[in-house]
Amino acid sequence: MALDNLDHTFAALADPTRRAILARLASGEATVTELARPFDISLPAISRHLKVLERAGLIARGREAQWRPRTLDAKPLKDAANWLEQYRRFWEDSLDRLEEFMGELQAEAPKS
Repeated sequence: MALDNLDHTFAALADPTRRAILARLASGEATVTELARPFDISLPAISRHLKVLERAGLIARGREAQWRPRTLDAKPLKDAANWLEQYRRFWEDSLDRLEEFMGELQAEAPKS
């Protein structure tokens, strides 16, 4: 997995509108108009968000007659989750060591 792919993924996920678009696409394909409906922004603004998501590889553009539905492509999300996994393990290990240390301190503390 290339780091610049991760950069594109995390940059795309940094915006709440784009995250909402991805959440909507998780339930199935949608047109630009359908994706724009819940937002109080223009269609060109939605199109710019979609371009960012496409550049990150998070969505794909289909072609059916006159309309071009968008679909979710979750592979970049899996790559990001795999990258984050190493840090989850780090924090879990750190917290486990802290818990062990606290247990030792409590065992050494004088009982009153």
